[in-house]
Amino acid sequence: MTNMLKRKIEKYFDEEVSDLADALRCIDEVFSLLNTGEIRVSEKIAKKWKVNTWIKKAILLGFKLREASEQDLDSFDKFGLLKYNYANPRYRKVPFAIIRNGVYIGDNAVIMPSCINIGAYIGNDSMVDMNATIGSCAQIGERCHIAASSCIGGVLEPLIENPVIVEDNCFIGANSALLEGVIVEEGSVIAAGVSISASTRIIDRSTGNVSYGIVPLGSVVVSGSYPSNGINIACAVVVKKVDAKTMAKSSFNEILRGI
Repeated sequence: MTNMLKRKIEKYFDEEVSDLADALRCIDEVFSLLNTGEIRVSEKIAKKWKVNTWIKKAILLGFKLREASEQDLDSFDKFGLLKYNYANPRYRKVPFAIIRNGVYIGDNAVIMPSCINIGAYIGNDSMVDMNATIGSCAQIGERCHIAASSCIGGVLEPLIENPVIVEDNCFIGANSALLEGVIVEEGSVIAAGVSISASTRIIDRSTGNVSYGIVPLGSVVVSGSYPSNGINIACAVVVKKVDAKTMAKSSFNEILRGI
C-alpha cells in the first residue's frame, strides 16, 4: 500500500494534478501515517540516515493544493494540530503545547509548552521542555531530553537534505541550537547555549580532530572558540566522552516520565 501511495505522490508532485480529490486523499493518508509513526521523513538504514523525499514532497504538495481555512487555536492555516487521543493516551501533553498534524509522538513522552512542526518525530520516553522548538521533519530519538528554549532546526527543502537528527539517549541543553541537518549521535550531551550548524567546527579537545555536521557518539560538547586572523571564531568543543558523572547531571528524572 505504501509503495502505491509513494508512486501517486511522486506523480502528483512532478506533473499537473489531474485528480485533485485523489491527490488530497493521498496527502491526508501520508499525514495519518506520519501521525502513527508508520512512516518517517528520515530513518537510519545500514547505519546511515536516509531521507524519504517522497514524504517531504507530500507535505509540500499539501501546502500547494490545500486551501487555508480556520484551524485550531484561532489560526488560519492549511493544516491543523495533531488531535490528542484522550480515550487511549500514550503520552503527556501540557496545555499550550503546539503539535502540528503530521507529527509522531512516542509512548510515555512528555511535551511541555513548546512547538513541534510538521513531519517531526519524537521517540518513546523523550521530553520536549518549555519553549523548545522542534522544526519541520526533525527527528528526535528515544529517551532524549530537549531542554528549555532550545531550537532543533527543521528542513523541507532541499528535498534530499536531512533534517536535524538527535539519536537515542541524548541531552540537548537549554538555549542551545542545532541547525542545518546536524546529526547528534547516540548518548551525547550538548551543554546549555551551544549552537551547531553545518559549518560549525566541532573540535575534539583530546585529539585536535575537526569535523562538521556530526557530533560523535557519546560526546560531551560545550561552546568554544578558535583564533583566525586575529579574531576568535565560535566553535563546538568535544571536551570528553559521557561518563557516570555526566549522566548523573543530565539524566531525565524517572519521576517525570510516563502518563
